[in-house]
Amino acid sequence: MAHIPDGVVSLPVLLAGAAVTAGGVGLGLRRLSPERMPRVAVLSATFFVASLIHLPAGPSSVHLMLNGIMGVVLGWAAFPAILVALLLQAVLFGFGGLVVLGVNAMNMGVPALLAGLTFRLLWRAEAPRRTAVLGALCGGGAVLLTSLMVALCLGLSGREFLPAARLVVVTTFPVVVVEAAFTAAALGLVARVKPELLEGVA
Repeated sequence: MAHIPDGVVSLPVLLAGAAVTAGGVGLGLRRLSPERMPRVAVLSATFFVASLIHLPAGPSSVHLMLNGIMGVVLGWAAFPAILVALLLQAVLFGFGGLVVLGVNAMNMGVPALLAGLTFRLLWRAEAPRRTAVLGALCGGGAVLLTSLMVALCLGLSGREFLPAARLVVVTTFPVVVVEAAFTAAALGLVARVKPELLEGVA
């Protein structure tokens, strides 16, 4: 769903994606402390595995992304974590492409950052139920925004990609529901058993 292959998007879209991803990765690495490296590695590996599992959805396929929870837990470090996972997927399994790597990382990284920002602005440590609601909003919202960004990249690359762009958005809605439920459950559990993971980000 979010893995655009090489040879599809136009040069201006490729350049914009590369620029945004370079900036995001640079800021993410600059703010990444050695103590947080294990957390980044675990979530990057989880993202790598989860987005490899594709389920058929009509003529297309869908997969989990988990970029919402990555943005909440990792903040800016979500960008380099996503980039590494996408690079390995492209090299090892042919998902996405190398030339379009910046665009794919942008489409998943920007929603992750916005999910993290939303969570930090609205989260309250003393309200675990609110944590679950925010988790649903951030998890589902990040996936929906990713699909819209993918559709926009396709639409800006040529009118012939408009049907594919519409299909990307339509097939995303089941994933939005699943990701919202998963992120709500995961963050709700973290808020009860290890809230310092969220307090460190906030």
